[in-house]
Amino acid sequence: MLALALAGLGLLIGARAEAQSSGAPPASYFENDSHPDAWSGGARLIPITTPKGNFHVWVKRVGNNPKLKLLLLHGGPGATHEYFEAFDSFLPKEGVEYYYYDQLGSAFSDQPNDDDLWTIPRFVSEVDQVRQAIGGNKDNFCLLGHSWGGVLAIEYALAHQDQLKCLIISNMMASIPAYNAYARKVLEPQMDQSAFKQIESMEAAGKTEQPGYMALLMPNWYQQHILRRPADQWPDPVNRAFARLNRHVYVLMQGPSEMGASGRLVNWDRFADLKRITVPTLVISGKYDTMDPAYMAAMAKQLPHGEIAATNGGHMAMYDDQRTYFAKLTAFLRKFK
Repeated sequence: MLALALAGLGLLIGARAEAQSSGAPPASYFENDSHPDAWSGGARLIPITTPKGNFHVWVKRVGNNPKLKLLLLHGGPGATHEYFEAFDSFLPKEGVEYYYYDQLGSAFSDQPNDDDLWTIPRFVSEVDQVRQAIGGNKDNFCLLGHSWGGVLAIEYALAHQDQLKCLIISNMMASIPAYNAYARKVLEPQMDQSAFKQIESMEAAGKTEQPGYMALLMPNWYQQHILRRPADQWPDPVNRAFARLNRHVYVLMQGPSEMGASGRLVNWDRFADLKRITVPTLVISGKYDTMDPAYMAAMAKQLPHGEIAATNGGHMAMYDDQRTYFAKLTAFLRKFK
């Protein structure tokens, strides 16, 4: 019997070693007993407090790794976690515990009708409350912010980097004025000028909610710089995220489209403050993005422990240059497991 038991143990150890060498996550990655959300598949509502009352935001945990908890900050503002679903194809085999999260005002979270809530400091406070709820601290907590989520990630790091292990700024410049200047000086002159004039005319006339506005933007801007595929080939997670966009919050803070910013964020600029962020930081750029790749390379140099990951994608390089995006992201995250 002892021989059989030892033989069985040997097979188990061998199977685990083979699984790990093949890129599969360790068995402990699927052990959820210590998590109160295990019974609901990792999804739950987290209570948050704000100056305008108490609300709930939705999160969903994937995996189990107490050494590395990665919180995903979606764009918009007012988009949803859904376009991050491509991460399911890459992060589990790396053993990363990661969290989908709808910010207040988005998708599965509460959507209060109060414009006083839509400010950067209030969002930063929300992220910190989510961090505490998922057990994040300086020994295990990493943030990945994409687009507007990158603004939020930078602001969070400036306010609470004592709680961060690492930071990823994906496809977001550290200055809205610089973002607007790049659009105006570099990208807009490359457009079909007839379409550009029509877009400008509709914006001046306040017709940005009419179907014709997006009909012009999609082939002339979004397919060129946001996700470089024909619209009928855009992946389902992206289409769902766009369909659920809280348009009111988005326009209030960003403006009517991705062709520059004109809302509450219009004067936001933190480039000079990047040198204060001392945690290891990965900056992900896209060659065809609305965000200037040269500026983003300069961001990485400004950060004391920054590094650049350049892709050949657009704003959503996790789809249109997926292989490069995830190869560089996972190589960075392996340092913190």
